[in-house]
Amino acid sequence: MSSYKVHPIVMGTKVFDKGMMTYQHDYGTPYTIPIYTWYIEGGDKNILVDTGEMQPIVSEDREKAIGGRIYTFEEGLAKYGLKPEDIDIIIHTHLHNDHCENDYKCPNATIYVHEKEMESVYNPHPLDFRYLEDYVDDAKENGQIVTVNKDTEVLPGITMIHTPAHTPGGMSVKIETDKGSVLICGFCTILENLDPPKEVRAMEMEVIPPGTNTGPYEAYDILLKARDMADYVLPLHEPKWASMETIPE
Repeated sequence: MSSYKVHPIVMGTKVFDKGMMTYQHDYGTPYTIPIYTWYIEGGDKNILVDTGEMQPIVSEDREKAIGGRIYTFEEGLAKYGLKPEDIDIIIHTHLHNDHCENDYKCPNATIYVHEKEMESVYNPHPLDFRYLEDYVDDAKENGQIVTVNKDTEVLPGITMIHTPAHTPGGMSVKIETDKGSVLICGFCTILENLDPPKEVRAMEMEVIPPGTNTGPYEAYDILLKARDMADYVLPLHEPKWASMETIPE
């Protein structure tokens, strides 16, 4: 079985209320999150988890806020000697637009996604405006999309795990590395969600559900389980990863 390396690449940011990450906590606090593409190095396939924003805002203020550089899709791949057409596999945590805007640039990729995400992107609930079918139309028409409906091993050492805390088809991705197993969360969170401050723990809460969730009780339970699924658990929008070349270092 191959042993992989996980490389976070910032391909966008959002500036919004921190409560969008931390349910019932820190509303009214401005916060900047990075949006990542994760390059999974190893084996004989070029693999990405999510593809980020098509036209990221690149500014000194945003890079300072997250502590790392913001790349376009092409620039980020070029760091590793890759072009979009070199990508063999894309694995999606979910299909909110900021996680799939560059799919169309990868004509040779097989794209794995939960079937409920495909349902949502073409028939979203009115409350969820983050699904935009335009970003998956090309891949769908080209027959690139493979839908799954359960935990799925994509390749030996890379497994999609259904964790619907943020969206109905949310999939976390467990990856085996030579330093232990890594779980890229399938729900939009920061480290504080999985390791709350003491004032939250004092309320007997072990985790904080994502600010946007499929139901706070279920999301809480899913986060508890995900926290123990791997040696290293990576919340999708944690700024700390922006300054890191490889996780774990």
